[in-house]
Amino acid sequence: MSAQLIIIAGATATGKSDLAVELAKEINAEIVNADSMQLYQGMDIGTAKLTVAERQGVPHHLLDLVCVKDDVNVAWYQELARAKIDELRGAGKSVVVVGGTGLYIKAILDDLNFPDTDPDIRQKITDEAEALGNEAMHARLASLDPAAALAIPKENVRRVIRALEVIEITGAPYTASLPREGSSRYPDARQFGLVLDREKLDPRIDARVEKMWERGLVEETARLIKEGLLEGQTAQRALGYAQIIKMAMGQMSEAEAKEETKRATRQYARRQETWFSKDLRITWIAPASTSVHLEKVLASIITT
Repeated sequence: MSAQLIIIAGATATGKSDLAVELAKEINAEIVNADSMQLYQGMDIGTAKLTVAERQGVPHHLLDLVCVKDDVNVAWYQELARAKIDELRGAGKSVVVVGGTGLYIKAILDDLNFPDTDPDIRQKITDEAEALGNEAMHARLASLDPAAALAIPKENVRRVIRALEVIEITGAPYTASLPREGSSRYPDARQFGLVLDREKLDPRIDARVEKMWERGLVEETARLIKEGLLEGQTAQRALGYAQIIKMAMGQMSEAEAKEETKRATRQYARRQETWFSKDLRITWIAPASTSVHLEKVLASIITT
């Protein structure tokens, strides 16, 4: 069987990472990360990054690449991910891409255009954001590009500003560069999505947050703050870390931080579901055990 490219996508807490490892073992593949926050060194507990033992000897790529002080963007990730995939497949190795960052997966597969930034426009919109606040800027984005507003949370002011900047530069919706049917860089890629009913997914998310707290997310965040977490714009907004930062600043209690993390993660999962549901190339797999998921994926890729 020639080197394959398999994508495992879906909302948080649906079991993507476990399936990716089992699939990689079965087809002798290596794994490429498509979770924007797992790119950061030291952000382990809060991003549910697999431990070395949990990776079961399967090589993982694009993990722990940058310091929490640094900011990264989709264009940077696209270049890095495609280069790694091409390198592995060129050597005859199959690749499993796994993650819940929808735009990163689309950046791998599709010819997205990333307009240059305009410092004057960026500064003007930044000034407006400081004067008007997050809600007003997100409402403006929603009126200009509803799909972008759905994908970008209002708390992520940097991405809202960037989307508004692109709209002003190009005169087109921010999402206009997203893929059309048949435009894939890797037309032979197979995409699979894991999906859970909300009544099943929400308790899993809550349990995952509780486990993160038990494993030391508060302590991990405190260490990362010392390493410069507050100096960058991206990493400090990650779910869990953002709430614990507020707790450390006295803006909420620990109990409030934990509950807010659960609520925000559930909301994020809804946005992920909406994003992925628009890609008709994804084959969806209903709730089951990892072994059943694996059987379904293998059956699909072997018979096609």
